[in-house]
Amino acid sequence: MLETRSPRTEGLAARTPHARWLLLCLVLLGTRAVAGDAPPRAAVEAEQPSRIRSADDGWLDISAFLDQSYGFVPVAIPITEPAIGLGAVGAMAFIDKQKDDAAAGFGRPNVTVVGALGTDNGTKGAFAGDMRQWLDDRVKTLAGVMRASVNLDFYGIGRDPVLQEHPKSYNLKTTALVLQGRYRIGDSQAWVGLGYALASTSVSFNGLEEPQVRPAFQSESKVGGLLPTMSFDSRDNMFTPTKGSYLELSAGLFSQALGSDSDFQRVNLTAIHYRPLARDLTLGVMGSSVLSFGDVPFYLRPFINLRGVPVMRYQGDFAAQVETELRWQLWERFSLVGFAGAGGTRNEGSRNRASQNVTTGGFGLRYEIARKYGLHMGLDVAYGPTGPVYYVQFGSAWMRP
Repeated sequence: MLETRSPRTEGLAARTPHARWLLLCLVLLGTRAVAGDAPPRAAVEAEQPSRIRSADDGWLDISAFLDQSYGFVPVAIPITEPAIGLGAVGAMAFIDKQKDDAAAGFGRPNVTVVGALGTDNGTKGAFAGDMRQWLDDRVKTLAGVMRASVNLDFYGIGRDPVLQEHPKSYNLKTTALVLQGRYRIGDSQAWVGLGYALASTSVSFNGLEEPQVRPAFQSESKVGGLLPTMSFDSRDNMFTPTKGSYLELSAGLFSQALGSDSDFQRVNLTAIHYRPLARDLTLGVMGSSVLSFGDVPFYLRPFINLRGVPVMRYQGDFAAQVETELRWQLWERFSLVGFAGAGGTRNEGSRNRASQNVTTGGFGLRYEIARKYGLHMGLDVAYGPTGPVYYVQFGSAWMRP
């Protein structure tokens, strides 16, 4: 999700009623479907199994619904992101039946998503994506396409007191395509992959004066490059893991020979680990860093990406963050989450080298909506440098395909 606070939306996230409504909906949906006396045994046996209620405990559960061939989930998620205002994402998520005997890191379901989004600051877009497993878990493919018009604020690359107080509003229109394939190394849980990304972007700032950025500002730009990756995945499920690790080293190698207007590189390292501390207690730790080199367009500079920090608010040549989360399975399908994080940016060369550092924290509520798939969803309230921000979570806040 995008995350930058504009003067028009300052404070809206703190006052939005979405949090109260979502909590109410989760409680109502989670309530056992029991009304009056139990029906006669013969009537119960004659009934078809419910696709939206668990036969084990009677709670709302969509696992059976997803088990249908190309079972789908209609997803409507409020956007409370201060970067782009209030709005919603509407999507259809088509999820293949998951293998019952899949080992950790394998047997992931095929997922296809088609949707659109819009917010009250004029941001809008449409997207489609497909993640698929082939050849008995030896090959993974990922394809995605997006077209969006996003209204954001520019706070500078590095600490800029003037822009921090008076950010420049701009519109970013982009059409992007990503294709990627990964191959499993032997019988291990390690993967190597290669992808390609191509995007055409138009940027326009409100007002006559354009920001001083490197490379020189261009209203029209194209980026195209290769995306090599190496990864290791031992998580017990991809949605809301309770144990296992995910490690990924990836790069973006963009050049004119590959369709880009300029030559630049990005390198990203991500490490996520989940560990059960007790029967109902799971600890998660995430750390990541992004480095950029060359003539990187300002809208692709690394930024601090934490719950509670508006995305693209704090940018630099280098950005890193670490976040830890503790989830307590409180009662039945309900769990409580507490999290805290810290991040920073750095700049190199002759530009503004002032570093930026932030800390965050918050809490959340989850409901186990699909037990067979390990899928929890709910709400987080995060506190950062700009005040409280609400996030609707579908799976883990650090979910990786």
